[in-house]
Amino acid sequence: MQRFLIVAGIALLAIGLAWPWISQSSWWRWIGRLPGDFHVEREGFTFHFPLMTSIIASVIVTLLFWIFRR
Repeated sequence: MQRFLIVAGIALLAIGLAWPWISQSSWWRWIGRLPGDFHVEREGFTFHFPLMTSIIASVIVTLLFWIFRR
């Protein structure tokens, strides 16, 4: 578990340092706009629920936990 926390901390630090370049690129803009993400706009009301993005994030985090548990 300690190894996972150290790796996660380093990864978050690297993402934080690289954020100015990441935010300018267009490769990550698909997050939250996948098929299966719900977005409803009506007069005076907007609702966004990224269901598919949440499922993919959950699978990735589960795989990372499974890999680092071994």
